[in-house]
Amino acid sequence: MGVRFFWAVLAMAVVVTASNYLVQFPVEASLGAVNLADILTWGAFTYPVAFMVNDLTNRHFGPVPARVVVLVGFAFAVIWSIFLASPRIAIASGSAFLVAQLLDVSIFDRLRAGKWWHAPLISSVLGAVIDTILFFGIAFAAAFVFLDTGLGLEDGSLPFPTPFLSVGPDVPLWVSLAVGDFLVKILVTLVLLVPYKALRRAIPDRVVSVA
Repeated sequence: MGVRFFWAVLAMAVVVTASNYLVQFPVEASLGAVNLADILTWGAFTYPVAFMVNDLTNRHFGPVPARVVVLVGFAFAVIWSIFLASPRIAIASGSAFLVAQLLDVSIFDRLRAGKWWHAPLISSVLGAVIDTILFFGIAFAAAFVFLDTGLGLEDGSLPFPTPFLSVGPDVPLWVSLAVGDFLVKILVTLVLLVPYKALRRAIPDRVVSVA
């Protein structure tokens, strides 16, 4: 597998580490009446790249090596996240990442024989649903405060009421952030279909499945 496999692992580690860090920072801007800080973090713009890395790896090497990239990338990302973010963020990100990316591998492999955009779009969207629910629930819901207090850290939960997507009825802040992040992830996923299509021309498909 050689150099390309190394770059796949490195790309995954970099993307997830950056996303773990950036998810702590709301987007301080407004869009009309919508306060983006109430619904969006910078991590939403970088995390979907992990699905593209995963899908390209799966396409070139197959599902088994893709799972290895997920696991190795996960290990590196969690190690760096411990230094760049809180342990709770690292746990939330690691759990969400593993489940979502392994689901992405399976769905992509099942759909790979269809139209070129079916597998990357459907697998990434479903993976993003799972990732968003797990990450924001564990990282910011009050039910998981023990992940902070158990380590003697400040409560990092975000249960404070805020208008849903900045314009609706009050909901916990983390719920609004989760939905806002998810919507942006879907938008970025659609945009990433362009570089995915270009890269699939440069990265040859495997001939037979190794699953």
